Amino acid sequence: MLPTHGRHGYHSWRGRPQWRWPGGARLAVYLGVNLEHFAFGEGLGAELAPGGPQPDVLNHAWRDYGNRVGAWRLLETLDELALPCTVLLNSAIYAHAPELAAAHRARGDEMAGHGRTNSERQSILPEPEERALIAAATAEMAAREGVAPRGWLSPWIAESHATPDLLAEAGYRYTLNWCSDDQPVWHRTGHGPLMAIPYPQEVNDIPSIVARKDGAAQFAAMIIEDFDERLRQVRDGVAQVMGIALHPYIIGQPYRMRALRRALSHIAVRREDVWITTAGAIFEHACTLPEGSIPGD
Repeated sequence: MLPTHGRHGYHSWRGRPQWRWPGGARLAVYLGVNLEHFAFGEGLGAELAPGGPQPDVLNHAWRDYGNRVGAWRLLETLDELALPCTVLLNSAIYAHAPELAAAHRARGDEMAGHGRTNSERQSILPEPEERALIAAATAEMAAREGVAPRGWLSPWIAESHATPDLLAEAGYRYTLNWCSDDQPVWHRTGHGPLMAIPYPQEVNDIPSIVARKDGAAQFAAMIIEDFDERLRQVRDGVAQVMGIALHPYIIGQPYRMRALRRALSHIAVRREDVWITTAGAIFEHACTLPEGSIPGD
């Protein structure tokens, strides 16, 4: 037997129960907007060009462009198309760019935990230190938002063996760390069930644009093709979740925003046929379904 994570078993896509999202939709679509802050001169971070000795001004400034400019351009597009989003928030944003968090709060967007900063990776920490990281980020968000976040995406999608247990212990109800399904999946933890909501690693601007070097038009076409194919699949099939992962320092560049707007407009005009929502609302609805509807029940 190979080692296993033990969080959930295998569930074949074929033969799953038939159920629907609100309004009778079979496809739920959500946008995951990553608001991230990075330490200057140390720690992790995506690179536009191979980084040199620290301080790496080029790559730090490129990433900070997202908070200074790109995120505001993305907000304008979301407002123009009346699209909600789930904000995946480094708690360091509150000190670095408080106006940005306030703008999303004013829209009524969901605020989900995304660690303290993307300059660190929680998976390498001893368990007490990882617990403290989760607690610090959660407390900061609860103080600023008036309510603790229900969802968590680890910086760099990095989990230790204990992460799901620590998240459930801290009061989290869902995680976005697992991309292994197109439906929510219940995970077992030492502190009760934790729902894994699909978060994309394909329709995601970091692996697409930074890693694979896809162009702006190619990424926009990827969103459209993914959406259209899912609509075809769900006509007589099981309900699905489509996530779109966005990072303002990447997608907020003007030429990429132009392409993204075309893709999001293509989705927005079908809002009568799909459920455009947030990850938290997906969690809420999934919890109302009959037992056995969600894999891992």
